[in-house]
Amino acid sequence: MKVSLFITCMCDMLSPDVGIHTVELLENLGCEVDFPDAQTCCGQPAYNSGHLHSSKEAMKQMIRAFSNSEYVVGPSGSCVGMIREYPKVFQGDPVWEAEAKKLADKTFEVTQFIVNVLGIVDVGSTFRGTVTYHPSCHMTRILGVKEEPLMLLQHVPGVDLVNLSIKEDCCGFGGTFSVKNPVISTEMASEKSSHVSESGAEYLVGGDMACLLNIGGRMQREGKDVKIVHITEILNCRK
Repeated sequence: MKVSLFITCMCDMLSPDVGIHTVELLENLGCEVDFPDAQTCCGQPAYNSGHLHSSKEAMKQMIRAFSNSEYVVGPSGSCVGMIREYPKVFQGDPVWEAEAKKLADKTFEVTQFIVNVLGIVDVGSTFRGTVTYHPSCHMTRILGVKEEPLMLLQHVPGVDLVNLSIKEDCCGFGGTFSVKNPVISTEMASEKSSHVSESGAEYLVGGDMACLLNIGGRMQREGKDVKIVHITEILNCRK
């Protein structure tokens, strides 16, 4: 099965190891992975800020970049969720609506792809530690990916998965929300940090690096030593 990696801006600029884990994980599961280097931002920051024209230009570039891909897989529910919204953005456009739908229909968040397309729940990973999972807002509410990450984590020997209290609450990042409302965002991140501490977990795991970096930054400032890990690192672990 041929898969094109959609790396996302956050992973590309701040967490390139997530891209490496994603590629290795997919290859271990029998996929042939390529990387279209014409890809760029999915357009979400501009779209969330009301700059529709600018966001559409980024979206058109993404559509062109992945036009020949069989499947497109990314390590971010938020960014993949944005691509799934492309047909609505281009609704009524005689040129781009159909192309937007083609891309949306073949684009998946990595755990969603593994469980629902490949039909795999045990990726052969081994990991040891107490883990709690943060279900990011865009991943669960826009993309609808809720159970797939948990199913995969539950099948990793050595993972002690513990509940995160009030896990549905936003961490305070929210795309451009954290920039526009820094005081409120900080308080939301602090609340999330306290829930992570209460869980007793050694590792905070999620599927969106923006959320993980936001929570991790707050916890670091509070002097807490919980390790922040993208889910692909655990699923790709072969200790």
